[in-house]
Amino acid sequence: VFGDNKCCEKDKISLEKGHHFKTLLYPLLVFSDTAKYSLWSFLPRYLYLQFSKAANAFFLFITILQQIPDVSPTGKYTTLLPLLIILVISGIKEIVEDYVSLLLLNAPNPTALGVNVGDIVKATDGQFLPADVVLISSSQPQATCYVATSNLDGETNLKIRQALLETAEIQTEKQLSSLSGKIECEGPNCHFNNFIGTLYLNGKSPVSIGPDQVLLRGTQLKNTDWIFGIVVYTGFETKFMQNAVQSPLKRSRVEKVTNVQILVLFLMLLVMALVSCVGAAFWNGTYGENTWYIGKKDHTSPSFWFDILMFIILYHNLIPISLLVTLEIVKSIQAMFINWDEDMHYERNDVYAMARTSSLNEELGQVKYLFSDKTGTLTCNIMTFKKCTIAGIIYGDRPCPITESSEFSDPKLLENFEEDHPTKEYIKEFLFLLSVCHTVVPERDGNNISYQASSPDEAALVKGAKKLGFVFTARTPYSVTIEAMGEEFTFQILNVLEFSSNRKRMSVIVRTPTGQLRLYCKGADSVIYERLSEDSLFVKETLTHLESFAREGLRTLCIAYIDLTELEYQQWLAMYEEVCTVVQDRAQSLEHCYDTIEKKFLLLGATAIEDRLQARVPETIANLLKANIRIWLLTGDKEETAVNIAYSCKLLSGHMLHIQLNANSLEATQQMIDQNCQDLGALLGKENDLALIIDGKTLKHALHFEVKKSFLNLALSCRAVLCCRLSPLQKAEIVDLVKSHVRAITLAIGDGANDVGMIQTAHVGVGISGNEGMQATNNSDYAIAQFSHLEKLLLVHGAWSYFRVTKCVLYCFYKNVVLYIIELWFAFVNGFSGQILFERWCISLYNVIFTSLPTITLGIFEQCCSQESLLRYPQLYTISQTGDIFNIKVLWIQCINAFVHSFILFWLPTKMLKHGNSFIVSNICQRACYSVSMMFFFLQFSHLAIWGSILIWLVFFTVYSFFWPTIPISPEMTGQASMVLACPYFWLGFFLVPIVCLIQNVIWKSNTCSRTLLEVVREMESSRGQELDCSGFLSPECSLYALCALTASLCFALAGGYAFSQVEHAVISQEELVRSYDTTKSKTRRTFSTAFSESIFE
Repeated sequence: VFGDNKCCEKDKISLEKGHHFKTLLYPLLVFSDTAKYSLWSFLPRYLYLQFSKAANAFFLFITILQQIPDVSPTGKYTTLLPLLIILVISGIKEIVEDYVSLLLLNAPNPTALGVNVGDIVKATDGQFLPADVVLISSSQPQATCYVATSNLDGETNLKIRQALLETAEIQTEKQLSSLSGKIECEGPNCHFNNFIGTLYLNGKSPVSIGPDQVLLRGTQLKNTDWIFGIVVYTGFETKFMQNAVQSPLKRSRVEKVTNVQILVLFLMLLVMALVSCVGAAFWNGTYGENTWYIGKKDHTSPSFWFDILMFIILYHNLIPISLLVTLEIVKSIQAMFINWDEDMHYERNDVYAMARTSSLNEELGQVKYLFSDKTGTLTCNIMTFKKCTIAGIIYGDRPCPITESSEFSDPKLLENFEEDHPTKEYIKEFLFLLSVCHTVVPERDGNNISYQASSPDEAALVKGAKKLGFVFTARTPYSVTIEAMGEEFTFQILNVLEFSSNRKRMSVIVRTPTGQLRLYCKGADSVIYERLSEDSLFVKETLTHLESFAREGLRTLCIAYIDLTELEYQQWLAMYEEVCTVVQDRAQSLEHCYDTIEKKFLLLGATAIEDRLQARVPETIANLLKANIRIWLLTGDKEETAVNIAYSCKLLSGHMLHIQLNANSLEATQQMIDQNCQDLGALLGKENDLALIIDGKTLKHALHFEVKKSFLNLALSCRAVLCCRLSPLQKAEIVDLVKSHVRAITLAIGDGANDVGMIQTAHVGVGISGNEGMQATNNSDYAIAQFSHLEKLLLVHGAWSYFRVTKCVLYCFYKNVVLYIIELWFAFVNGFSGQILFERWCISLYNVIFTSLPTITLGIFEQCCSQESLLRYPQLYTISQTGDIFNIKVLWIQCINAFVHSFILFWLPTKMLKHGNSFIVSNICQRACYSVSMMFFFLQFSHLAIWGSILIWLVFFTVYSFFWPTIPISPEMTGQASMVLACPYFWLGFFLVPIVCLIQNVIWKSNTCSRTLLEVVREMESSRGQELDCSGFLSPECSLYALCALTASLCFALAGGYAFSQVEHAVISQEELVRSYDTTKSKTRRTFSTAFSESIFE
């Protein structure tokens, strides 16, 4: 193995002779240790997770108390056994979910190849790099290669990397075998765009290595047959993994609120135990001498601490031990509903939504902040030539049949060209420009021509021209060939005036087939229009069409040209050649040189490219905004591209004001943020119709501890936030900033490996099964195939899960409080002796059997309203989002209600049968308690659960009373069925007591003065009424009039973007790159012999 994985020091890699190289055999990345648990961490992490739940911690405490001799009236193991069962069931569920995640993670990588530092690796076209690699050589001219970095930064354009001159020719077995030396480089760090190293080849001078020679883990080789490289970082030392965050243990807010509620119930339990102890002390002091029949066997005086422990154990089931198991069952079934939802089935790839964890279902119903990636999440990552305007006539604007590709389709253009329309020459020149002015390289495979391009926008334009009959067929170092109208046209490429984000345009100077010197230019309207000649035509018409394209969110380019004289060109060429030799500020000098010739353009028209959105993205975002969910776009792509997509998906609107933060220092960033906060004044902290746009360089300073609070306040005051040029770590930091400082649920969604950090950091992480691998999906909590599926996942499944889980929790609390406060009332008539009113097994089965069916049914089938209403009125989502239906106040209302019901349930049957049989009193109390507990939510779940549970109790009671002495259990129950069921008082109480209990609930609901939006929608559903106007239920928003009073730092932005994604400041210039190709010659593939390839595996 090359290098034998020997490192002299931490930052030195030895290169030894007699090595082999490794060929990458797998198409996807190999990642490890991304599961939640490992073999060694499972037990401590799992126990920490379980006992962070207040209920489990409480029952562990009760289990310990029960081991104290003579303290527990219910035995030593009555709590321990159920607790162990709960822990085992929950543990199995965690193991299964984590194991499934691990299987899905490793499924695409059945043949994981381990690479070590110092290895030489070979990668071929389309493969992902598994480590950080220094490029040795490649199959491309000048030892260059293209890589896609969307996994790292989300950018769609390809990057160019170039090997060092000293290693570019190392391509044979003999050359590789003789290679020896070392690489010294900086230590592992998270900066994608930085690399400092030195290559020491034996017998040669040291050579510096920079980021242009390094291929990072996660990048994909594109448009390059093969490359060779030396591994410098592996595993967690790679820059990609340095940007990763550890997979956290996530707990839902409902679970945290439940923990607080359990603490409240525990305090209530202590109060009940204290009251009982005081009552016992009073009883013993008053009647102790005469109550010989309840005295202790050893005749010792009762102890206060002994009594309080006894009453704590007696009342401990006030906190329902079955709650956690019930929730596990309910949440698991809710997760199945998500998995089975046909509306979230992407038929094209046959991919269903998948709940990778069931613990966060209810969290989906409370999302306030949504952090979304752009490339592959909102878009399909496909650029399509959609429309154009030529000589003042718009094409592609006609309604046409919708195709899968949605490409340009308008026969009118070709008709005008072929029928000698007055604009024929303009159309011809327009299409020639599209075919000539670019850096695309054609590749022939038989009769098929494919195009290699670093810019997907350029490729889309060349393909568009090809579809219209102007086919770019060949490129040589100094010419391009176009086939059109049955002829071949060869244009000599004299100069390439490169694109940059400052210039916002690209030009080529060509000599046409007729010998005319001509400068073709395409660029943003803002730079083309200011350079137009006074003789240019169609200026107003084209501008109108550009505004129309911008409103549709299309990426536009203006197309223009100018004919040059020989004298003009020779004078400019002399200036250009002189500037090319300048040492200082060469880039700025070149741009100034370009400006001198790029003037007095004649406008031909404009193109409109669609960065194709996924289906229903604008509609989904509109509905999420109506649901009061704030959306932040976090992308590694350029600012112009991000803004353009934000307009396309309707996240930004034409009337929305922009706050733009671009600064290069901490002081400038702080000053800019403070100024904008001051401008907002009283509007700071409120939601305004504003958009905040910030780049990664400025964000680095904005997240400084002195500035981040002000930055967060400014961001929270905006309806939309766009963060551009972010690294994966910065994405995670943004999410963590909001998560840590705002009391709201966050959700992050993405499809690439660069989104894993924010997906894991957010309260809820959603991965999209996209074109950038499965890393986002494998590290997410929920996986969907399309962004539009998020609408139903949140507004329907999220809202339903929240209502179901919270009502299930409140119902469990209610029914246990009702039962055990009855025990407190009973203590007043049994001398606070610790006696229980109900038979032990009946109490044990109270939660497990008699009231479990209604609880589970409620948790599975409860609906706040129908699916159609939730999607039609997204404002309903705010009910679950605010958490108003599940908090401490709601718990106290339920406890008070349970207190009143328990009072009625005990004292009414007791007074009814004051002189009757105590067994009948007990049974009326218990049966009435069951009935009221189940009928309390009568309208929310099915009749089957209610009446079925009552029938189960009656059958059990009848059979149970005949157990003794055949089965030696509960002799006190012998013969009760025949006595109780024959008593008319029992049947009177059976129907009367529940009715009396429920009357007060009916009266309370009927006296409600104001109706909520949910109640109005429910009425509409029940009466099948007309459409509902929800405007009265929405909070007023800040008006545009108020915002217009802000200073000039808030600016309007045209809803348009220009279609350029080319590489800037690359290791090799665009002109050098295109001049290195000659597609007219047969392509020689620099590959190894078969014998050498086979020797690798010997």
